[in-house]
Amino acid sequence: MKTSFYKMHGLGNDFVIMDERASRLDLTPARIAALSDRQRGIGCDQFVVLRPACRDGADVFVRFFNADGTESGACGNASRCVAALIGDERGTMAPVLQTRAGLLPTRIAGDGVITVDMGLPALDWRDIPLVREVDTLHLPLWGDPAAASMGNPHATVFLDVGDTTDPRVRGPAMECDPLFPERANIGFAQVRARDDMRLRVWERGAGLTLACGSGACAAVVNAVRRGLVGRTCVVEMDGGVLSVTWRESDGHVLMSGPAVMSFEGTVALDTYPR
Repeated sequence: MKTSFYKMHGLGNDFVIMDERASRLDLTPARIAALSDRQRGIGCDQFVVLRPACRDGADVFVRFFNADGTESGACGNASRCVAALIGDERGTMAPVLQTRAGLLPTRIAGDGVITVDMGLPALDWRDIPLVREVDTLHLPLWGDPAAASMGNPHATVFLDVGDTTDPRVRGPAMECDPLFPERANIGFAQVRARDDMRLRVWERGAGLTLACGSGACAAVVNAVRRGLVGRTCVVEMDGGVLSVTWRESDGHVLMSGPAVMSFEGTVALDTYPR
C-alpha cells in the first residue's frame, strides 16, 4: 500500500508533508530519517506531519521533524507551506496552525506571500533552553552569539560584512555544544544596514540549509536586542529573501515569504526501516 505525500519548499528549504488526519501512519523516528535521506529516500530538510487540531480556532495540528528523525517545536518555512495547503483546502486566507510551540495564525496575500505570526520569542536561559544561567545576549561560545527560542533553540553569531566563516566548519560543534541540552540551530549573520541582513543557518539535525524561517526570526530578534537593526528587517539567505518584523505592540514576530509546491507523490512506507 502506498502513502501520498507533498513535496514543498520555502526559499529552497524543503519539506516532505504527510497527512495523518484520517488515520495514523507508521512514522517512527527511524522511518522519518530514512524518508528524509536524499540518497535513499524522498529527501528533505524537515519532515512534516498533519494531524487533526485539538484546540479551538485551529485548522490543523502540525508536527515538525528534523531530517534525523528528532522532533522540533516549530519551523517557519514549513508553516508557510502548510498554510498554503490548508488555505487552498478550506478556502481561507487566514488558516491557523496548532504546533507544539502554540497557535500560529497565518495570512495569505493575493500575490502568494504568506505571513506567519511566530508568536513571542523566548529569551530567558531556561526557556531557550540552556543548561545553566548565562547572559543570553552574550553566550560564552566562539563568536559571542546571542540566543533566543522561536519554538526551537537558536544562537546567532554576528560577523563582519564580508567575513568568510563557513557554517559547515563552525556549525556542527556549536550545534552540539553542552550548553544546549536540546542542541541548537546556529545562525551566521552579517548586518548590512538597519533593515538588511545576510544570514546562513546550520540547522540541528539537517545541516546547512538554503533558508531557515525560525532562524531568520531569531536573528532579527537578537539583532534588535543588540541595537544592530530596526524592528523590521529583510533577511537574505542562500535560497532567497524573507521579511521579519518584531512587533513592538505585543512582542510577536511576523515572518513573510513564499511557499512553493514542488510535486505530489506516493511512497511505500513498509519498504523503509522502522
